Amino acid sequence: MQSYFAGQESTHIRELKRKLALLPSGAGPTASYLLVSRGLRAFGDGLVSLLLPAYLAALGFNAFEIGIFATATLAGSAALTLGVGAIAHRFSRRSLLIAAAGLMILTGFAFALVHDFWPLLVVAFVGTLNPSSGDVSVFLPLEHAELAHSVTDRDRTALFARYSVVGSLVGAVGALAAGAPDLLRHLIGMEIKQALQLAFLLYALLGVGSLILYRRLPVESIDANAAPAEPLRKSRTIVFTLAALFSLDAFAGGLVVQSLLALWLYQTFGLSLATTGAIFFCMGMLSAVSYLVAVQISRRIGLVNTMVFTHLPSSLCLLLIPFMHSLALVIVLLLIRSALSQMDVPTRTSYVMAVVTPGERAAAASVTAVPRSLASAASPALAGSLLAVSGFGWPLLIAGALKIVYDILLLMTFRKIRPPEER
Repeated sequence: MQSYFAGQESTHIRELKRKLALLPSGAGPTASYLLVSRGLRAFGDGLVSLLLPAYLAALGFNAFEIGIFATATLAGSAALTLGVGAIAHRFSRRSLLIAAAGLMILTGFAFALVHDFWPLLVVAFVGTLNPSSGDVSVFLPLEHAELAHSVTDRDRTALFARYSVVGSLVGAVGALAAGAPDLLRHLIGMEIKQALQLAFLLYALLGVGSLILYRRLPVESIDANAAPAEPLRKSRTIVFTLAALFSLDAFAGGLVVQSLLALWLYQTFGLSLATTGAIFFCMGMLSAVSYLVAVQISRRIGLVNTMVFTHLPSSLCLLLIPFMHSLALVIVLLLIRSALSQMDVPTRTSYVMAVVTPGERAAAASVTAVPRSLASAASPALAGSLLAVSGFGWPLLIAGALKIVYDILLLMTFRKIRPPEER
């Protein structure tokens, strides 16, 4: 009898640990390491995406130059991801993730120590800084491919949702922590520039934590029970079409990346770092909840319908924001958008992984991620120039309109192409 209760207790403890780890039933240690590393990087992204425009402004750069930096970070991420996609079938994802973590460490230290425009621009291009609320770095396709191999098809969407939840929740905490430089300035009299440099040193330390976790990934897990990685062949047409549509959405998203949206709030309403961080914290929390809701919705109406019918209302909110003269109304629309706009993230990733062969997943992840990064890199400089000449919020208006076009095209093109689990 005693051994029976001990066995039951052990089972309950294991189940509790699994729930606390946010893992679906079929996931193992590899997924755990990747979720934790996603959290570390999300905290750094949430922190620096809000502090980057403030830091660059403290160094004397204007809105257009800040937009150039945002473009450089996204363009560099796209180029690096493209290169990784071309060699992903030749090297282990573990090795590539370790190398990317090393680059993250160097990026943080370089931004803390370099102050001139051109050297900083080079660091922004070759480094891993992320000015947006989502993950657009070289880590993304590598981790997505690894996650897809770590669970069954049944659990794939749920795991990607949890991956997105971790990124959004911890990224929201990172955004909230963006108020720390103001706090340090008031409490101990530290200059704002020095406090911001400390944030970039923290970003480098988060890269160290990610590197340690990636080193714990088992080498044999990459090829175990999975098809060998290969370049795109059978799925080339569908992946290229998806990449083109995702690029349109990404170009629109680049107009309102988190750094530039924060800059617009700074300029239009004169918000402090702490207040802006609190707003983005609430936005991130709502996005996190939406990821889990997206899984349940997708099981009822399908992945493509979930992507489209949750994204359309959020795009309408984006259209309306520039016409709001009240900060309260702007915040309400931003929160509504946050509760809806990210539901397509786990469903989009799961859809791509579902409609290609297992061996093509790494290549498909890169081919769909790279054009997104390139497209999103093309628009921040445009947004910065628009913000430099007008405070109306043209980037938000244009982004909302383009995203609506994307939603309609996606529905028309892929509503009849269903993944195996929906047939």
